[in-house]
Amino acid sequence: MRLITLDDFKDTLLKGKQRGWDFILSKFTFQNNARTKSAFNSSAVISANWWEIPYVKKRWNKMMTNDEHQNYKQYLMETVLKDHSNLKLLSLGSGTCSHELELAQYKQFEAITCVDLSEYRISQAEKKAAQNNLQNISFVCSNIDNFSFKKEHYDVVLFNASLHHFRHVDTLLSEKIVPCLTSSGLLVINEYVGPNRLQFPKAQIQKINEGIQLLPKKFRRRYKSSLYKNSFSGSGLLRMIIADPSECVDSSSIMPSINKHFKVIIEKPYGGNILMNALKDISHHFIDLDDEKTKALDAIFEFEDEYLKHNPSDFVFGVYRKPEH
Repeated sequence: MRLITLDDFKDTLLKGKQRGWDFILSKFTFQNNARTKSAFNSSAVISANWWEIPYVKKRWNKMMTNDEHQNYKQYLMETVLKDHSNLKLLSLGSGTCSHELELAQYKQFEAITCVDLSEYRISQAEKKAAQNNLQNISFVCSNIDNFSFKKEHYDVVLFNASLHHFRHVDTLLSEKIVPCLTSSGLLVINEYVGPNRLQFPKAQIQKINEGIQLLPKKFRRRYKSSLYKNSFSGSGLLRMIIADPSECVDSSSIMPSINKHFKVIIEKPYGGNILMNALKDISHHFIDLDDEKTKALDAIFEFEDEYLKHNPSDFVFGVYRKPEH
C-alpha cells in the first residue's frame, strides 16, 4: 500500500483545472457519502479517460462479444436472453442509467429498476426516459443499505462499473443479491475487478510506464493543461479515501465471491491493466483518429495483450447463474 505518491499532487492540480476548485473543496468533509456523491456530480462528465475513446470501445466489444460493432448488452440480449420475456432487472449503482436505458428498449424487459446514490444522475436518467417514452424503467435514489430487496423477484441483477464501489462484496452477493434473484436468475457484471484502492503491484506500474512511452510525446499532453504525461506512480491510499471512499473499496473480492456464489455462464476478461492508467488524462487526443494515432493505440493494445498472457485482467464482463439448491 502506498500512502502518498507523486501522482497524488499532479492529479489534484489537474482536477482543479479540469473540474474546478469547488470540486476539490467538496472533498474536505467527514461525510463519506458526500465525498462519494461529489465524485459523480455534474462536473464528472468533463474528463479524459480511456472509456471515452471509440477505438478502445471497439477493442472491448471484440474481446467481450467477438464483434467490434456489438456491445455486451446487444450480445446479452441476442444470446443469453434471446428467448426470454417479462423480465425484471435490478441495476445497483446505475449512475445516469445509459446502459439500462438501452436495455429498456428491448421487449424482453417488463420492468427495469435503477438504484443510485446521486440525485443529479438519477434526475438526468429520468429526463432521458421521459424523452424516449420508456414506460418499463423506474428510478430510485437510495443508498443500498436503505433499499428494500424483494425476495426472488428479479430475473437479472446488473452491476455496470458499480460493484467495485460496494463494501463487503461477499456479504452483498450472498445476503442481498442471491436471495432477490428468481430460481434461474442471472448476475451480469461489467466491472473493474483489480486490486483494492487501485494499489497496483510494482511490476504492473513498471509496465504501465513502459506503455506510456509507446505513445508519441505530442499525444501525451494532459487534458486542459500544458503538462505532459511522462510517467505513472499510482494513487496513494490517502487520496483514494479522500476523493471517494467507495472507489475500489473491495474490488479484489469480486471474482472470488462471484465464483463462490454463482455458476459461470459467460466470462470475458478485457484487460485495462495498462490502458486505463496509461491513457488517463490524455485520452482526448484519441477521440478522432488518423493513421498516426491509430498506429500508437495499436502498439499499446498489443503491449497490453502481451501483459495479459501472464496476468489476470483488471476488467471483466460476465454472466452468472444463481446456483440450484
